[in-house]
Parts: sequence; C-alpha cells; structure tokens
Amino acid sequence: MEIAMPDTSTSAAYQETDRTVPARYRDRTSYDRALVHGILDAAYVCHLGFVRDGAPVVLPTLFGRVGERLYIHGSTGSRPLRAAGQADPGLPVCLTVTHVDGLVLARSAFHHSINFRSVVVHGVAHEVTDPQEKRTALNALVDHVVPGRSLDSRPPVAKELAATAVISLDLNEVSAKVRTGGPNDDAEDLALPHWAGVLPLAASYGAPIPSDDLDPAVAVPAYLTAR
Repeated sequence: MEIAMPDTSTSAAYQETDRTVPARYRDRTSYDRALVHGILDAAYVCHLGFVRDGAPVVLPTLFGRVGERLYIHGSTGSRPLRAAGQADPGLPVCLTVTHVDGLVLARSAFHHSINFRSVVVHGVAHEVTDPQEKRTALNALVDHVVPGRSLDSRPPVAKELAATAVISLDLNEVSAKVRTGGPNDDAEDLALPHWAGVLPLAASYGAPIPSDDLDPAVAVPAYLTAR
C-alpha cells in the first residue's frame, strides 16, 4: 500500500500565513525549505504543544522527518496521541525545535542574548494507522537520532507495534528564525570596560560506551565511530 505523503512542492520556500509571520524581528525569520529541514534534522528533541482540558500543555519528545511530514511517537496511553486519533479532524498542535549556538554577552545587561536557530510548525496532528506508514515512521525516528541505526537493530514485533502510537504532522505552516552575530550595544555603552562578544556553543559526541552485557566480539559500528 502506498503511503500518502503531503505534496512536496518544488517551491524553495513555505508560504507565509498569519500564524507564521512574527510580531518582532521579522528580519530574522525565514521560510526557506532547506533551512527549515536542516534545523529540524539537526535537533533530537522537539516540544509539542496542544490544549488539554482547556489548558495548554507542552511535552518534550523525540521526532523524525520524512519529506514534508514529521512523526512523533509515544505510548498508546499518551493523552495527546490518543486525542490525535479520537479528534475530528485531528489534534491542533504547535511543534518547536531550538538550537542554541552561542551566548551573546553585551556591555549592558539589557542587550544580552543568544545566537540560535529555531523552527515553529503549526498544524493538525493525525494518528498513523496504516501499518506500512507506521513502520516507516518508526524507522525514521530511530534514524533521526543515529542515521543507519534502523538497519542495525531488531525491528519492532507486533506486540511492540500495538503498544506504540504514532502521530503525523505535515509541514504546511512553518517558519524558521535565526540570530547570528555579536551584541547590539548602544553607542553610549561602547566605551564601558566590560568584555563583550560571543561564547560559542556546540554539541559534540563522546566515545561510544558499550553496554555492560554486550558481547566483546561485537564491534562498534562504523556509523558511530565516523561521527
């Protein structure tokens, strides 16, 4: 059975909507498709926001991207995942990811900031019920964390699939925001004797630590040592 994916338009940018146009710092906002994909693919955790019993809820969770669709998984007992399957036409959500690339230290406390890359996605999440799409989604979730890992691990059995719920969110209403560069000190503060600049931050990978019960004959896979 063919999986119905959203239209992957050849357009290089997403369309602006009322919800994706920011009220502040519009010059930092981008709708570039490649930029959005890059920010999403480099993030391990997203924050999924929705309304439950009239109150806002935001949950951190893993996710994966396949083309113009995001997948989020969890237990079948998870409230947002249950709601996405029960609601018609789905569960309205807002999904965000953020990378902090540097701490911006200004001469004044007011102008301290961070350099960052972020994406905000608005839309309606739906439960994934097609078995083939569900397996595709779960493979994407595993490979999102470590590319190539889904082929180097046991696939889920029927009992595990039954205990796992997956929701999908199409990339339709999307925007990215990026801040780069140094502090924006006021002219009258430039002569103050306080250090100003950027303290870069970057994620790094350590050496793989084998499980205590791993057979010593099992070698560390190349996709881990090459990172």
